[in-house]
Amino acid sequence: MKAYVFPGQGSQFPGMGKDLYDNSPLAKDMFEKANGILGFRITDTMFSGTEEELKQTKVTQPAIFLHSVILAATLGDKFVPQMVAGHSLGEFSALVGNKTLNFEDALVLVSKRAQAMQKACEMQPSTMAAILNLDDKVVEDICAEVSASGEVVVAANYNCPGQLVISGSINGINTACEKMKAAGAKRALVLPVGGAFHSPLMEPARVELEAAINATNFNNPICPVYQNVTASAVSDPSAIKKNLVAQLTAPVRWTQTIQRMIADGASSFTEVGPGKVLQGLVKKVNKDAEAVSA
Repeated sequence: MKAYVFPGQGSQFPGMGKDLYDNSPLAKDMFEKANGILGFRITDTMFSGTEEELKQTKVTQPAIFLHSVILAATLGDKFVPQMVAGHSLGEFSALVGNKTLNFEDALVLVSKRAQAMQKACEMQPSTMAAILNLDDKVVEDICAEVSASGEVVVAANYNCPGQLVISGSINGINTACEKMKAAGAKRALVLPVGGAFHSPLMEPARVELEAAINATNFNNPICPVYQNVTASAVSDPSAIKKNLVAQLTAPVRWTQTIQRMIADGASSFTEVGPGKVLQGLVKKVNKDAEAVSA
């Protein structure tokens, strides 16, 4: 079975999507439609902006989403998903890929999600850190230990075996990183992100996004989406909505998602969007898996 996976925040790069815009009338039309929906020319920032400008959450999230769904649209008849998944933000791209959401509605939701997350980040300074070569259970135990002292620290992204991202308050993350290193982590690296995504600190954003998601029409998908929150196949639109809301404060179970997709018959993974991050993660979850770019 052919699986398509869609990247999340961190895959952006200056110039992203310009080749699509220049070479495909369909892509150009979709990009221009997006400029109108967003109320600013995101294409200017994507095609000729600096890395710094692209890093603003309100730009990054729609930019990655647009690159992914427009690339999928330009594949035409070659794009025939039998299962889809997206990493964090990428779940919205996946839901356009399997026709749960239409392009315009999904873009509006992505923009609202980005703005709500930005606001939540500004309410309380927070961050994330990548922990390398430490058992998941050890990471979870240290997070629980630091959280017991009154700070917020949780496991946020189960990216692949030996790579787990934690999320929380700045003090909490710094304390946890010291403890992770002492416990034998190869690296405990604070990431250059705007805030503590996929943690309880995103609760204000979750509430805001829930209202927007509940007001949006979700169709019956053409194939299941493997969602971050459950790491399992979901086809029921009301369940998809619920999981999409929960995703903001819950961990991204990417390792478990890829394992389940392979168990359910995924024979190849095609990454649709900027960068090659997910291909690398798929290979680390299962070295025999076939993973390519669209």
